[in-house]
Amino acid sequence: MPREKSGFNYPNRIARIVLQAMEEVMGTNGLNAVLNLAGLSDYIGNFPPDNLEKQFDFSDFTALQVALEDMYGERGGRGLALRAGRAAFSEGLKGFGALAGVGDMAFKVLPLEAKLKIGIPAMAAIFSQFSDQISNVRDEGDYFLYTLERCPMCWNRKADKPVCFMGQGLLQEGLRWVSGGREFRVVMQTCIAKGDDIGRYIIYKEPLD
Repeated sequence: MPREKSGFNYPNRIARIVLQAMEEVMGTNGLNAVLNLAGLSDYIGNFPPDNLEKQFDFSDFTALQVALEDMYGERGGRGLALRAGRAAFSEGLKGFGALAGVGDMAFKVLPLEAKLKIGIPAMAAIFSQFSDQISNVRDEGDYFLYTLERCPMCWNRKADKPVCFMGQGLLQEGLRWVSGGREFRVVMQTCIAKGDDIGRYIIYKEPLD
């Protein structure tokens, strides 16, 4: 049965970056098996084009996450999704326009708190600007609250706990890059898949190292 499309999309470039990251983490055969399981065999050896056309449906992106867990088990799939999320940021997402200035020398000499205050909303802006994902960031004192009001990772999915690990990995790696190499605790607080109104990640300001 063909999967019902959400009507909301990622741009081809982000989908391409994510598939390339998954291939790096799992190998070509592993990725091909996941694409087959997800009903996305058209993308085997044929990644989306490197453009900003919004053509990769949220339901297909969710199918990738589900296929990871089906193939490698809940724990294994979660670990691979985290690694793929980190690799996706490292391999390409940091090159998006909203983050262009974050690599500048003037940014690098800012205090850590200022880097986070500028860099985290810049990450959210990439998705709100280039895709149908709606992301916002709010400073809550000891932490930042990063929200997903329309989530591509759990579209029409039902779960008893948060499942959007690729986004968690992406944020972890984004924070490492923005901060100049520090690691931060990122916690999934709520998730649409388990019945919450929106997805929320808590990003603690105090680095782990």
